[in-house]
Amino acid sequence: MENSRVKLAVKPKKEKGYKYFFMILPFLILVFLFSYFPLHGWIYSFYDFRPALGLAGSEFVGLRWFNMLFGNPAQLRELGRVMRNTFAMSFLTLATSILPLFMAILLNEMNNKPFKKIVQILTTLPNFISWVLVYSIAFMMFSHTGMVNTILQNLGIIDSAIRFLDTDRHTWLQMLAWSTWKGLGWGAIIYLAAIAGIDQELYEAARVDGASRFQLMRYITFPGLLPTYLVLLLLGVANILNNGLEQFFVFQNAFNRANIEVLDLYIFNIGIAAGNISLATIIGMLKSIISIVLLFSVNFVAKKLRGDSII
Repeated sequence: MENSRVKLAVKPKKEKGYKYFFMILPFLILVFLFSYFPLHGWIYSFYDFRPALGLAGSEFVGLRWFNMLFGNPAQLRELGRVMRNTFAMSFLTLATSILPLFMAILLNEMNNKPFKKIVQILTTLPNFISWVLVYSIAFMMFSHTGMVNTILQNLGIIDSAIRFLDTDRHTWLQMLAWSTWKGLGWGAIIYLAAIAGIDQELYEAARVDGASRFQLMRYITFPGLLPTYLVLLLLGVANILNNGLEQFFVFQNAFNRANIEVLDLYIFNIGIAAGNISLATIIGMLKSIISIVLLFSVNFVAKKLRGDSII
C-alpha cells in the first residue's frame, strides 16, 4: 500500500518535470540554432576560403592563418591596437555604468509625476533610435557646416569650423558620450524596477526616526540597488569584448580609424570589407575563448564575494 502511494507521488512529479521541459524546449532549440550551431563555421579557419568556390572548392591550408596571425609581428601590433581600443571603451563603459543607478534614484525622488514621466520618456527614447540616425543627428550638429559650428562662427567665437567628427582626438570619450546619451534612460529602468522591490516599511521606519530625503537615498535606496548593480557589473565584465558594431561602424572614418576600431569592427573590416573570412574567423575564435575565460573568472569572483555564482 505504501509502495503504491510512493509511486503515485513520484509519477506527478515526473509528469510535471516533462511538462516544464517541453515548455523550455523551444528556447533550447533557439539557443542551439543561434549560439551553438554557428560554431561549425570555425572550420573556415583551416581553409583559404573563397566565397565563389565554396568550402568544398577552397584549398585546405591547415594552420597557415594561425601562423600568419600569431607569427607576424605587424599583425600582432595591429591586433594589439584593436584590443587596446576594445578594452579602453569597455572600461570606460564599466566606469560609467553607475550613472543609470543615480538616474533611477533621481527619477524616483521626483514628486511631480507628469514631469517625471516626461523626463523618463525623453531619456528612454534615444535607446530606440538606430545608430544610423544617431550619426545623422551628430553630423547635422557637429559637422563643418553643422549647427554648432554655424552658431559659433556667426557669434564670432571661432574663425574656422572645429573638427568634431573627422578627427582622432578624444575618440573614446566621444563614443562614450554618445552611448551614454543613448542608453542612460533605458538602463535606469532596471534600477527603477529594483527600487519598487525595496521594502517600503524601511522608508516608513526611517521617516519616523527623522531621516531626511537625502538620508533615505543614501542609507536605504542606494544600498538596496547595489546587489542589482553588482550583478550587472559582473555580467558587463564577462561581456567586456562585446562592444558592438553599429556605433563604431557609422562613426568611423579615415581620421579616427586608429582609435575607433574595436574588435567587432575589426572582424567586420577583415572578413566582409577585405574579404578574408578565414582570418576573421580565427579572430572571432580568439574573442570567444577570451570571453569564456572572462565569464568563468567573473563567476568565480562572484561566488567568492556574494556567496553564489551568476551561472
